[in-house]
Amino acid sequence: MRVLAAMSGGVDSSVAAARAVAAGHEVIGVHLALSQDAQQTRETARGCCSLEDSADARRVCDKLGIPFYVWDFSDRFKEEVIGDFIDSYAVGETPNPCLRCNEKIKFSALLERGIALGFDAVATGHYAVLDSDGHLRRSPDDKKDQSYVLGVLSRQDLDHCLFPVGDTEKPKIREEAAAYGFSTAAKPDSYDICFIPDGNTQAFLGRSIGLRPGMIVDQDGTELREHDGAWNYTIGQRKGLDIKTPAADGRPRYVTDIDAATGTVTVGPREALAVSRIEADRLKFLHPDMDGQLRCEVQVRAHGSVVGCTVSVDKQADRMVLDLDEPLHGVARGQAAVLYLPTDDGLGDIVLGSGTICGTD
Repeated sequence: MRVLAAMSGGVDSSVAAARAVAAGHEVIGVHLALSQDAQQTRETARGCCSLEDSADARRVCDKLGIPFYVWDFSDRFKEEVIGDFIDSYAVGETPNPCLRCNEKIKFSALLERGIALGFDAVATGHYAVLDSDGHLRRSPDDKKDQSYVLGVLSRQDLDHCLFPVGDTEKPKIREEAAAYGFSTAAKPDSYDICFIPDGNTQAFLGRSIGLRPGMIVDQDGTELREHDGAWNYTIGQRKGLDIKTPAADGRPRYVTDIDAATGTVTVGPREALAVSRIEADRLKFLHPDMDGQLRCEVQVRAHGSVVGCTVSVDKQADRMVLDLDEPLHGVARGQAAVLYLPTDDGLGDIVLGSGTICGTD
């Protein structure tokens, strides 16, 4: 096959490219430029899109003897990832920009161009497995498993994906990179949001959305203090509320609801964060069993808890309702609800699909 190796400049994508070459594929390395003002080093970029990362990716391709290109997706990234991030916070959601980047850029946009140029697949360094039936499964390395962030892809995207390192634990990947002589072998993993270089998300949102004063209230509607914008807060947040008057019971307060339209941020005790029902839209179907009413498990954060649930899927309405076997805490609108089918075949759980959380109860 003709394969595009998506080269982030990290150790995982380096070994993924090497394994694709070793498998006999015709491989070309591609680094995605997602910013027109990329930082020089990861210390200033904090994410995965610095000029240093691009140079590391090029060195790996040179060692492998494969062509290397940089493709500029900065305009599309700005619109579909950064713009979505800002818009979601402006309406009181808590988005995950890494999910949107995977969905819109690292797979959809890359595959769109790659297939137009005659490539068959994209290989990435994600920790997930595609089995012989094409089902997306968890990685055996549960500490690195990234099936959750891939659950927002389309079935068409997955049909053109390769995850060469997904069946291997991270320490082995670093050993393999060292054996190849890759400079990325000991490189630390990326972290934080790549388009917020200083890591100050609230300052970024303040500049992007502007002041929208509102009120923090308790569950009885009692006004506690004014705030500068509901975008400062996320469901489940405890720190940074700056409420001078303690709760009557003396217990900590958490953000339990955000109404961006009125600017009202509601706080309450931790038990008020418990959610037993989730509604989700913008559905993605990765397995035929995601239809009608079914029993499965759901995960709502990249490294969050997994609980059993009964799901009612309405394809026509592009909506599903999840009744949870046990409550989850701190579930926010804008997060992804990824459904899993547990298996007893010794392989990882199967990803059925996903939806974007639009309501809780």
